[in-house]
Amino acid sequence: MAQEKLNHLRTRIDAIDDQILDLLNQRAAVVIEVGRAKSGEQREFYVPARELAIYERLGARNTGPFPTEAIRRVFREIISASLSLEHPMKVAFLGPQGTFTHAAAMQQFGFSAQLVPQKSIPAVFDEVLRGRAPYGVVPVENSTEGVVSHTLDMFMESDLQISSEILLGISHFLLSRTGRMEDIRKVVSHPQPLAQCRKWLEENLPDVPLVDVGSTALAAQMVLEDESAAAIASEMAASLYGLQVVKERIEDNPNNFTRFLVIGQKSPERSDRDKTSLMFSIKDQPGILYRMLEPFSKRAINLTKIESRPMKKKAWEYVFFLDIEGHIDEKAVADAIAELKDYCQFLKVLGSYPRAR
Repeated sequence: MAQEKLNHLRTRIDAIDDQILDLLNQRAAVVIEVGRAKSGEQREFYVPARELAIYERLGARNTGPFPTEAIRRVFREIISASLSLEHPMKVAFLGPQGTFTHAAAMQQFGFSAQLVPQKSIPAVFDEVLRGRAPYGVVPVENSTEGVVSHTLDMFMESDLQISSEILLGISHFLLSRTGRMEDIRKVVSHPQPLAQCRKWLEENLPDVPLVDVGSTALAAQMVLEDESAAAIASEMAASLYGLQVVKERIEDNPNNFTRFLVIGQKSPERSDRDKTSLMFSIKDQPGILYRMLEPFSKRAINLTKIESRPMKKKAWEYVFFLDIEGHIDEKAVADAIAELKDYCQFLKVLGSYPRAR
């Protein structure tokens, strides 16, 4: 009797799966029509605000028992496959495979996108600038260790725009060939993960030397050749490179996030939840820092980040990076930036784009 009921339930599941498949193909046919309409009007194929709206609408509509947190993952792949029908999506990212930037790119663009690893942040910018990839993904800041200076420096030289941002929860895994703590004679990783795991390393491997390398994935590759070494990398790197997990989640701060930027030739259209990033250099005069922020304060525009970097060509002069809420197409934002420009030696808007949820 139990087997008969089980067979009946499996038959129902098969019938529902057939309906899902039919609906996916119907959706794909509509997507192809959307692609043709966009092509005629020369619109962007990748519209991050539209994707976010889909996730939020479906999440709000969900009544269960299918978990709401899984809806984004499922529809991320549906949208990724649909975009590949409209237009092959090629995305450059800071590689090699298995880096956190790789994970961020997959989170944003899905498995159907063609993800192309690059050896450096400048190489990602160059790939997009030359049109070999319409988009690139680069890290910009970590909630524990701060900004990624190479990314900010590239915006000083490049005219590329920010298309969207990605927030990725970061968990660090200690990986080796043997999986045994007692075999470890050195630990290799990118400087940021080493810094984010500093306390754990001091307490558990106090006498083991730490070696900086270009990426967490490169560290994982190096450990493949050295049984006495361990890498701090992602769980995905363990799977990709066939390494054993010595210890999982060794980051000092469990609330550890990295923010990544998607860069492209232009910023997307206005949505209902935007952020604008800009960079500028100010004229040195009394009270200038106050006047720099006043245009935003008097218009009640919220500043979400301010960062400074030294100018490479002029000693003791700085470039400021500012993130504000709102889109450049909004009058208050445009007016505030225009007023700020009067105090600047130069000013560049890096893009207006949907804020990550």
